[in-house]
Amino acid sequence: MPTYRYEAVGGDGRKAEGVLEASDTAQAVAQIRQSYDVVLKLEEISAQRTDLLEKYQKLNLKVFALMCRQFSIILQAGLPLNQAVDLVASQVSDRMLKKLLGQVSQDIANGWSLSYSFLQRGKGKLPAVFVETIQSGEESGDLVRAFQRMSTYYDRMNKTRSKAIGALIYPAFLLMVAVGVILVIMTFAVPTFASTFSGMDLELPLTTRIVIGLSDFFSKYIWVILALGAGGLFALRLYAATEKGRVHMARARLTLPILGKVALMTAASQFSHTMSAMLSAGMPILKALDTASRSVSNAYLSQQIGDTIPGVESGQSLGECMRQCPDLPPMLVNMTAMGEATGTLESVLEIQAEFYDNEVDVLSARALSLLEPIIICIMAVFVVIILLSIYLPMFQLYDAI
Repeated sequence: MPTYRYEAVGGDGRKAEGVLEASDTAQAVAQIRQSYDVVLKLEEISAQRTDLLEKYQKLNLKVFALMCRQFSIILQAGLPLNQAVDLVASQVSDRMLKKLLGQVSQDIANGWSLSYSFLQRGKGKLPAVFVETIQSGEESGDLVRAFQRMSTYYDRMNKTRSKAIGALIYPAFLLMVAVGVILVIMTFAVPTFASTFSGMDLELPLTTRIVIGLSDFFSKYIWVILALGAGGLFALRLYAATEKGRVHMARARLTLPILGKVALMTAASQFSHTMSAMLSAGMPILKALDTASRSVSNAYLSQQIGDTIPGVESGQSLGECMRQCPDLPPMLVNMTAMGEATGTLESVLEIQAEFYDNEVDVLSARALSLLEPIIICIMAVFVVIILLSIYLPMFQLYDAI
């Protein structure tokens, strides 16, 4: 069914825009006229282009948290649900969310519930945590609180993820610069000196011969090296896209010095935040545990947490089952067991979430402070070796004169 983007004006003179599905333009206009008086603009969106863009588009947690906050404010003001969805859709900057909310608005007009529409329209786009919390909010009759909870939750998740990613960006940039500088020196600078040395009757030092040999290799096969590197990265991406590959790669990330600790604390924070949010929404512990396991970005730890579900389902305590997960932080396991035993699991998980958020902050700062000088020192060592290899024959030549 074709997808259309529209602009319209309501009875109060306010402009609105959105996206909807219809069999043709006539049906699209009829659907829009159910909510608005005048259709200003209507254009069909290329389905192939939209699908391709949405396939690789990731949910912007910052925009998503803002969307949840807007929903809570508008619904608290007493605006009808259909109008609230339209109003939020007109304010959202993310194209994928704007299109999805346009579809949700039409679904609500056709009698669907909000959570069911989010479930159907948001497959592969919206997190399960969000859909299930909104469903719980509908069932309890408190959608405002459900959206408030999701706004706080995704705002925290966005900050935690941003700090974890920030710990990697600068060191990765430095590493790329270091590799680039060394490749340029080996490919363009060293051959110039090598041609000069070849015309001299000198016995070159071993380090100089090694550097010149490596330089010749890089000069001849630089494009082959780059092609093999790109092919290796592509193959790694393909492997990481498989279920087995995702788990293996996630487990390998946990073994990295410094950064592995950041990944572990980030996963613990994600689990604590999600479990606390789900339990506070009144969700049963089994369903909350399943949702929390899927919210953890590290596939290996997500699998370990998911493996505790059968044990909890059979009557064992959550803390007892989590002790069978060797890679989870001991404090997370012990505090969860204590909270479960004292009937304060929700509040204990919330405290843990704040603790692990702070740990991510500290470890990210430590990672930046350590990785930067390490990479600079490694780069300096390589550059000094190359420069010494070039200048040693010159010193020999001066001594001979």
